Amino acid sequence: MSNQEKVDCGRRRLVIATAAVGGAGALAVLVPFVSSMLPSERAKAAGAPVEVDISKLEPGQMVTVEWRGKPVWIINRTQAMLDTLPQLNGDVADPQSERKMQPQYCKNEHRSIKPEILVAVGICTHLGCSPTSKFKPGADEGMTADWKGGFLCPCHGSTFDLAGRVFKNKPAPDNLEVPPHMYLSDTRILIGEDKG
Repeated sequence: MSNQEKVDCGRRRLVIATAAVGGAGALAVLVPFVSSMLPSERAKAAGAPVEVDISKLEPGQMVTVEWRGKPVWIINRTQAMLDTLPQLNGDVADPQSERKMQPQYCKNEHRSIKPEILVAVGICTHLGCSPTSKFKPGADEGMTADWKGGFLCPCHGSTFDLAGRVFKNKPAPDNLEVPPHMYLSDTRILIGEDKG
């Protein structure tokens, strides 16, 4: 091997090493840059939309997700649950959802886009406690025998039906809030954003 070939071989190694270090440096700079374009946890908590897959949510089940630091309930109501709603119109404070606690497209008896799927913020409108679900009809932990299911706020006793409507003469002044949301598909909901 001549001296010229030794020099060329050394240059090649130097060029390859320099390119490798430069590539690693470029990647090290690029990763934080790309990551900075994704919403941060702070941005998500401040109101970035949350996408939820409800494909495994069985009838009668509820799942809780977080949006803007609040619990949001997604409930797949059965037909029996839906059938209780008109029966309670005389017992709830705002049966037609006249108060602005939901988007216009959820201003209906079931307070939802699709009758069976309720999306509601799980925070009592009285003092901000989180109600517990009492889906079961009948007497259960202090509920009356004619209880048709819904939610109980343990702090001061406010009760809500399965559409999140508050019962009359309870401390909570309003129905549970229904956040803006839309369906991306039959099994995916985007909470915090809607079409209009």
